[in-house]
Amino acid sequence: MARTIAIVNQKGGVGKTTTAVNLGAYLALLGKFVLLADVDPQANSTSGMGVDVAKLEKGIYNTLVEPVLFREIVLGTGIQGYKIAPATQDLAGARVELVNLEDREYKLANALLEVKNDYDYILIDCPPSLDLLTLNGLVAADELIIPVQAEYLALEGLGQLLNTVNLVKENLKPELNILGAIVTMYDKRNKISADVLSELKQHFPSRLFDTIIPRNVRLTEAPSFGQTILSYDAASEGGRAYESLAREIIEQENYIY
Repeated sequence: MARTIAIVNQKGGVGKTTTAVNLGAYLALLGKFVLLADVDPQANSTSGMGVDVAKLEKGIYNTLVEPVLFREIVLGTGIQGYKIAPATQDLAGARVELVNLEDREYKLANALLEVKNDYDYILIDCPPSLDLLTLNGLVAADELIIPVQAEYLALEGLGQLLNTVNLVKENLKPELNILGAIVTMYDKRNKISADVLSELKQHFPSRLFDTIIPRNVRLTEAPSFGQTILSYDAASEGGRAYESLAREIIEQENYIY
């Protein structure tokens, strides 16, 4: 059964989608079968994989609020062993439509049951908010990865996120674990980056990934070409970093937060 990992941070612009898309690519490169579930209405993971969102007829939205089988929405990515369950333009409406549904927090978890045995890893790209879609992502996950940009403002709201995670564990998913925080957009020339890294080590002792994702132009360029960094420039510093993260996750034992 798939190891399901949600990539979550309610603050935008911290490298959440970049991490989801590229981590999945390198897990697949290392021989794993991977599904990326795009639960963010902005659909950046979907478009970043080269999928034309405007032309999609079905996506995650349909599996959450309609009787559509999950396998019907899954698309290939051009990378062997790597598939995506895309977001469509309708997904923003799910925030409202889910409110009155029974077991609304479990819709994604229940939908994923259909494909749990098809993959080694299911990665969930959550929205940059703490809304009902993110809650579905947390409940569907076994583990969480929290990308944190190496800037002081990125630390704001981290406590709120951890409180939300604890509430989910207490009320909806007791077995949910924080796999770790991953530092993104790190600039080794910048003292602030080093200071933020030091502070994160206090927030996440033993739960901060050894891998650090650098600020890298090639990483920011790749989505505009509908490619992962693996396809766009695997030899770049960003590419090597995400390969390191994938290896670390495969080797890493689960932490209990």
